[in-house]
Amino acid sequence: MRFIDAVTTGYEYQGFWGSLGDLIWWFLWVFVFVAYLFALFAVIGDLFRDHELSGWWKAVWIIFLIFVPFLTLLVYLIARGNGMARRGAAEAKQLQAAQDSYIKSVAGGTSATDEIAKAKALLDAGTITQAEFDALKAKALG
Repeated sequence: MRFIDAVTTGYEYQGFWGSLGDLIWWFLWVFVFVAYLFALFAVIGDLFRDHELSGWWKAVWIIFLIFVPFLTLLVYLIARGNGMARRGAAEAKQLQAAQDSYIKSVAGGTSATDEIAKAKALLDAGTITQAEFDALKAKALG
């Protein structure tokens, strides 16, 4: 009798798709790994977004993230989680304001006062008639 025959347990590996349990465990570990990567990159992004933290402290955090990643990630999220949320909200508000101002500049969003002033200038220059001015004024006032 060969040694390998003596130690077999009777379980024959069916390949990757052979066992539903193996497949579920594989997907679970992939999910955990991807979640870890998201958290890691969120912490690294927050480190570089924080202007209050000095460069040396940022370097210390990065070194610990490299050598003791899980523990450092948990400590960072517990110790600096509130500041992380504030910095994220402030950046989102800043990006929203920049997007709004861009949309207004592209859409040509002018106020009713500006539209009436432009129409009055055209009326004074004789380009449009009084009836056209009144129509533009009514349109600008809504």
